[in-house]
Amino acid sequence: MPDSLFTPFTLRDTEFRNRVMLSPMCQYSADDGLANDWHRVHLGSRAAGGAGVVMTEATAVESRGRITPDCLGIWSDEHAEAIEPIVEFVKSQGATPGIQLAHAGRKASHRPPAEGGAPIPADAEQGWETVSATDAPYPDPDADEDELAATRRLDDAGIAEVTDAFAAAAERSRDAGFEIAEVHAAHGYLLHQFLSPVTNDRDDAYGGSFENRTRLLREVVEAVRDVWPDGKPIFVRISATDWLPDRDSWDADDSVRLAPLLAEAGADLIDVSGGGIHPDQQLPGTGPGYQVPYAEAIREATDVPVAAVGGITEPTHADALVQNGRADLVALGRELLRHPYWPLEAAHELGADVEWPVQYRRGQFD
Repeated sequence: MPDSLFTPFTLRDTEFRNRVMLSPMCQYSADDGLANDWHRVHLGSRAAGGAGVVMTEATAVESRGRITPDCLGIWSDEHAEAIEPIVEFVKSQGATPGIQLAHAGRKASHRPPAEGGAPIPADAEQGWETVSATDAPYPDPDADEDELAATRRLDDAGIAEVTDAFAAAAERSRDAGFEIAEVHAAHGYLLHQFLSPVTNDRDDAYGGSFENRTRLLREVVEAVRDVWPDGKPIFVRISATDWLPDRDSWDADDSVRLAPLLAEAGADLIDVSGGGIHPDQQLPGTGPGYQVPYAEAIREATDVPVAAVGGITEPTHADALVQNGRADLVALGRELLRHPYWPLEAAHELGADVEWPVQYRRGQFD
């Protein structure tokens, strides 16, 4: 029998109870980067709802790496202490807790979407200077040039500082009890800015060739692997394509080429998404499973496990992705926002025999 959505999955020494993953989604609800009651409810309810992997939103490794002033962070021990009880609760419900370690690069210093999402200039209240592979700011289409957040090209010392920040954040995450570390290299954020020729205009060891443009990501994964427990997995989220077919950009062939290099650096699974590098991107449509072919291409061409994402809402669809070998994990975003108990409902629909979360077993058997 092939694996199914509710077959346990093991990477290194870590077993996930099923193949459903809460996709990382920004909540814009943190207090100076600190997790609070909202994060306990958001992450805890998806764990109680039966997800196998519960992944945090993009969690900044530096304060300047936040997308907005309201984004989650783990750049200090105080931040780790704030989220540790939430990690413990997620585990108590049988889910595997993961943290997405992130740096927004030139897409940092913005207002939250509910406030319009505009860039915050570095000299404005709550604004800060952003950093990137380039010194060109993100071209927000609705902002005047003088409203854009100033961007500074990272030099060698700055690159080393960022790499060290990822490693330090991974150490704090490890000590807080997380069992998965996911390095965020997608959606036009800092590590993606180094990968893509759309944003990487460098002529040094971190720019130009494919090898050079992928260097920082590989070094970050190696740095995280050095401090992460041997028995626990590392994921890397990538944008498989920039969706910019009319210019020199990152594409699916580049992602297939990158995947084994990331595995060599210490990654255990590629979490495959797309886009985000430039507002001119051309999406291929957003129908059910619209990004699955990218994950499937990586899985077919390499032996690296993948997570698929993108408009997946139906249990039979998610189950078919695993049964047909198109993905190892299925990441649900908006659908799990709408239905925190989707995994339990899906198990019922598919006739899968799953163990209900501990609180329900107490009510049923005691």
